[in-house]
Amino acid sequence: MIDGSLPRLEFWCDLQCPDCHTALDDVRALRAQYGDALSVELRHFPLEKHKHAYAAAEAAEEAFAQGLGWPFVEALLARTAALASGGQQVLLDVAREVGVDVEELDTALIDGRHMLTVDADQAEGKAIGVQGTPTYVIGGERLDGGQSQDGLRARIVAVIEAAKAS
Repeated sequence: MIDGSLPRLEFWCDLQCPDCHTALDDVRALRAQYGDALSVELRHFPLEKHKHAYAAAEAAEEAFAQGLGWPFVEALLARTAALASGGQQVLLDVAREVGVDVEELDTALIDGRHMLTVDADQAEGKAIGVQGTPTYVIGGERLDGGQSQDGLRARIVAVIEAAKAS
């Protein structure tokens, strides 16, 4: 299989959302099944009800800029409750744990260098009908996991397998 030959999977996520933490298991399983042939892209959709989700999205973008995006995202999603109570300090602690330059991340949060990326993701998400998180988009199909994640991985696999067959 040619690298990148599968449709890209967009994972629309709020990094303070406990359901997104659960959904990460599906993302990991899909990565294990398809390897590098499946491109998984994190898309930001911070929800207003999560006070620190927007800053978390900015921090994740800085972690991606430093080459440590997915380790940061995975570690942060494991601490959604801590993020809710600890805010920016949790972002800095997670960054330190995964090897992100903490001073640079702190500066990025202050200067807002990743705000446009987060805003653009959020606007695009609204435009395509994302209403909650997690939501997946693959092969032009939007799969909403905000209500229930039951069967979503199987539906994603069906889209991927149909693309492989064509």
